[in-house]
Amino acid sequence: MRFAFSDEQEALRREARRFLDEHSASAAVRRAMAGDRGFDDATWRALGELGWTSLAVPEAYGGAGLGWVELVAVLEEMGHALLCAPFFSTVCLGASALVLGGDEAQKREWLPSIAEGRTTATLAFAGGEVTARRDGGEVILDGEKQFVVDGHTAQLILVAAADGVYLVPADTRRLSRRAIATLDPTRKLAAVRLDGARVPSSARLPGDGAALLERVLDRAKIALAAEQLGGAARCLELSVDYAKTRVQFGRPIGSFQAIKHKCADLLVLVESARSACYWAGFVAATNGDELPIAASLARSYSSEAYLRAAGETIQIHGGIGFTWEHDAHLYFRRARSSASLLGEPSAERARLGRHLGLA
Repeated sequence: MRFAFSDEQEALRREARRFLDEHSASAAVRRAMAGDRGFDDATWRALGELGWTSLAVPEAYGGAGLGWVELVAVLEEMGHALLCAPFFSTVCLGASALVLGGDEAQKREWLPSIAEGRTTATLAFAGGEVTARRDGGEVILDGEKQFVVDGHTAQLILVAAADGVYLVPADTRRLSRRAIATLDPTRKLAAVRLDGARVPSSARLPGDGAALLERVLDRAKIALAAEQLGGAARCLELSVDYAKTRVQFGRPIGSFQAIKHKCADLLVLVESARSACYWAGFVAATNGDELPIAASLARSYSSEAYLRAAGETIQIHGGIGFTWEHDAHLYFRRARSSASLLGEPSAERARLGRHLGLA
C-alpha cells in the first residue's frame, strides 16, 4: 500500500511554494512583521483569490469542500516561508469552530465571507475567564482572553465563555483588544477584553462548548504541526546550503564530521515529523477516532523537531546566525513561540500517554 499526495494535492503544494517564494520572501516577511497589523492586505486578498481560505469550508457555504490533507500541504509551505497572514487564526481556528460547531444560520452568515477571504476570524480560548449572563434576548459577556492569535485585527472573534462559545463581531460595543509584545514578531497575539459586551442569544454555538473546543484544538494542533514541519525543513535547507559554501581551513565546513552529523540528525527529525504530520492530516480529514492521539503525536514531535532544527541552524551558521539580519533568527523565534502556542510539547506527550493507557 502506498500513502502519498494525489496529483492534485501535489499541484497545490507546487502552487503554494511558487506563490510564497514570490510573496513571502525574507524582505516581505520583515515588512509585514514590522507593521501594526502584522500582514500585507494585498497578500491576504491573493490567498482568498487562490481559494486557500476556502479549502476546508464545505461547498454548501461557498468553500472548496476539500479538507485537512490539503490544508496540511499548504500549511507546511506557509511554515517554510514564515508567511505573515491571519491564515492559521481564520481557517484553522475561527472557520474550523464554525464548521464543527455552528448551526445552519451561523454557518450561512459567516462561512461564505471567510471562504472568500473577506472576513478574518479567530478563536479566543486561553489566558483568562469570560462569564456569560442572559438579559432577555441577549447575552452579556464579561472577562478577558490572552494570547488570541491575530485578535487585534480579526473581524470575528469566537469567544470561549464559561457556558459555551460565542460569535462576537469585532465592532461589538464594550469589546476592546490590543496587541501584546511577544517573542515572535511574525505572528501577532492580542488580549481581548469584554466589559459587558452584548450579543444576541443566537450568537452562542449550540452544544457543549468544552467538547467543541477539544475537537477544534486537536485539528489546530495538526495545522500548527504542519507549519512547524515546514519551518524545520527550511532550517535544514539553510544549514545544508551554508555547510556547502562556507569554507574553513581550506575546505567546506560540510566536510567536517561534526557538521555532517548535525545535518544527518536534522534530516531524521524532519522526515519523522513529516510522517507524523501527514498521518495526522489524514486522520483529521477522515474524522478518525485516533484524532487526539494523532494531534498530540504530530504536535509534540514537530515542536521538538523545529526547536532542534532552528537551534542547530544558528550553531552551524556561527556568528552570523546570531544576528538579527539573518533569517535563522526569525525561524528560531517562530519555533519557540509555536512550541508554546497551544501547549508545551511535554503536555502533549503526557496527553498522548493518557490516550495510549501509559499514564
